[in-house]
Amino acid sequence: MNINNKIINLKQSLPIGCQLVAVSKTQSIERIEEAYGGGQRIFGENKVQEIVPKFESLPKDIQWHMIGHLQSNKVKYIAHFVALIHSVDSAKLLEEINKQAKKAARTIPCLLQIHIAKEESKFGFNTEELEEVFEEIIRLDSINVVGLMCIAP
Repeated sequence: MNINNKIINLKQSLPIGCQLVAVSKTQSIERIEEAYGGGQRIFGENKVQEIVPKFESLPKDIQWHMIGHLQSNKVKYIAHFVALIHSVDSAKLLEEINKQAKKAARTIPCLLQIHIAKEESKFGFNTEELEEVFEEIIRLDSINVVGLMCIAP
């Protein structure tokens, strides 16, 4: 079965209200174009150095999701086009996303990453930090927290 048929079958099997995010990390432009040809329009990348050249090379109706750990100093490279940041794991990062979104004259949707795994290699807010971060979010006007993202152990 080719990728076009796989995408069509997957999309038809999704529950109402769900969308398919194709994780395109490490994939070539050609492979992404193949999925795009099959109707896929939402792609997830985990590295800024991969998402930027793909955004620049591929059709502009693609929604790019940042799905990996994002460093504050790299937000400026994606703020003008990213459709959703899945991995907001600190108040510092929230502040930087808000700052760069203002510069880009847009609001950036985000998911708060919650640290439920209790593993050193995982990032995210712990339960004690959540109350504080909710208070901070209220004053940030260029981000829109649309949900939570949790990685199981």
